[in-house]
Amino acid sequence: MTYRTVLVGTDGSASSFRAVSAAASLAAATGATLVLACAYLPMRESERVAAADRLGDLAYKVSGSTPADDALRAARGHAVAAGASDVVLAAEQGDAVDVLVSLAARHRADLLVVGNRGLNSLAGRLLGSVPSAVSHRAACDVLIVHTTDGR
Repeated sequence: MTYRTVLVGTDGSASSFRAVSAAASLAAATGATLVLACAYLPMRESERVAAADRLGDLAYKVSGSTPADDALRAARGHAVAAGASDVVLAAEQGDAVDVLVSLAARHRADLLVVGNRGLNSLAGRLLGSVPSAVSHRAACDVLIVHTTDGR
């Protein structure tokens, strides 16, 4: 089986960039399109006002999709370094699991890649983690990349 479209989730963390690099290597090896996906939630009004007060003209950097867009630009650098050449960026408002599953369907991804962060935590076991929930809901193959030491 060959993958034509690989979607990987990132939140801008170092561990998510390890998943991006793994997905990019796989996409490069199979000639697949790599979709870098980042979910974000809107700021509450009180947070937006506090940011505007503290940051002034730079408040735009922490509102709306800007943090997600920044994470995606950084992830693109990791993806290109790992060999990906056809890279698509997708920032979308919503819960991470919902966004990843929706974007995978919309882009007709053959493979959805996520890091293992959260799988071994108590909260992850009790409440469910992004990798666990995605593996149950995605309509495509799911690859969970070992990106953390599990502690």
